[in-house]
Amino acid sequence: MVKQERAVRTRAAVVAAASAEFARAGYDGTSLSRISRLAGMSVGALTFHFRTKRELADAVQEEGRSVTLAALDVLSPRGRPALLQVVELTLELARLMEEESAVRAAIRLGRERPGTVSWSRAWLPAVHGLLDEAYAAGQLRESARTADVVTLVEHLTDSAEVYLRGRGADESELGNAVARLRLIWKLVLTGVSAGGVCPGQPALLVLESDAPSPALRPAAPEPTA
Repeated sequence: MVKQERAVRTRAAVVAAASAEFARAGYDGTSLSRISRLAGMSVGALTFHFRTKRELADAVQEEGRSVTLAALDVLSPRGRPALLQVVELTLELARLMEEESAVRAAIRLGRERPGTVSWSRAWLPAVHGLLDEAYAAGQLRESARTADVVTLVEHLTDSAEVYLRGRGADESELGNAVARLRLIWKLVLTGVSAGGVCPGQPALLVLESDAPSPALRPAAPEPTA
């Protein structure tokens, strides 16, 4: 029993060190020797638990998924509208990205290792279900199809990860990823258009127009003498 507990602790220490390193340097930039130093053990001791870097990366991705699922399980509906639950879920995802190296590593490894299970597979089913519920309850506009709102959620979540990746160790004066995402959701839910982008034209009509943006139109030819 003591040996088993020690093995579990050692394995957890290796996964924690690997999570930090994969999140920082990516799959190609990470070595077993670097991870072993971070974990305070020899490469031989590390490979006793994980024979290859690929096997260790798989374990890190699974850890990131498990951490995410555990955090989302704690979120309770408490009678709140389904759309609000979607917002709260994305804020929790942003918090995890900010605080959990296993989650950041899982996101990066999923991006850099084609063919592996992406991190979003851990939470997208919940988002789909909640948005279906929100649409059925009349919490979404008729034109806001569930699939389109799912795309919005994925984009906002991806943007939070990009922000964190670009920020690094710098504490931005604009606040953390959760605060930024909360502000963006406020804009999304209330809207930014005061009745129309152009006078007399609803925003939807402007967006659906085939006419190119003025900035994209070719310049008028110079008049000839």
